[in-house]
Amino acid sequence: MSVKITYFVHGTTTDNKKGLSTGWNQGELSQLGMQQAKELGETVREIKFDAMFSSDLKRAVDSLELGFKDSKFPKIKDERLRECNYGDLNGAPEDEVDYLAHIDKPFPNGESNSDVEKRIKNFIDFIKKNYDGKHVAIMAHKSPQLALEVVLNGKTWEQAIEEDWRKTGSWQPGWEYIIE
Repeated sequence: MSVKITYFVHGTTTDNKKGLSTGWNQGELSQLGMQQAKELGETVREIKFDAMFSSDLKRAVDSLELGFKDSKFPKIKDERLRECNYGDLNGAPEDEVDYLAHIDKPFPNGESNSDVEKRIKNFIDFIKKNYDGKHVAIMAHKSPQLALEVVLNGKTWEQAIEEDWRKTGSWQPGWEYIIE
């Protein structure tokens, strides 16, 4: 058996619009982000999920609630799906948050992307054990998605970072992953 994951990213935040990397700060959805969340829910409303997990950070929770408020599946907040903790750089300008420099080396007073990978591996083990044969959705952030690329698609962190859809502006309404 396997678990199918559809991965969604939260809507645009007020920090995003200012060129800031929110990290573990809660963050607020911008008006555009609220609209994006609602439109995403409408776009994928025909997909039936067995459960939807979100990061416990406000911007992901708000995106889930705005986009999927009328959905009947369980909505579960999980701190393992949080963005990377940029430590002293939470809320810093995007150009100061260098993912490549922090694959294994933690951000000052924060964590590394490899730390996020460990959280995601733990989450995947939980999903495999409890949702085998099911279809779950995730609403989260950049680093957890990159970690899924590493863990489930066999990419190196360097590949995942360089090929990230955010660099090309190639957003889509959900990315599919399979846990075997």
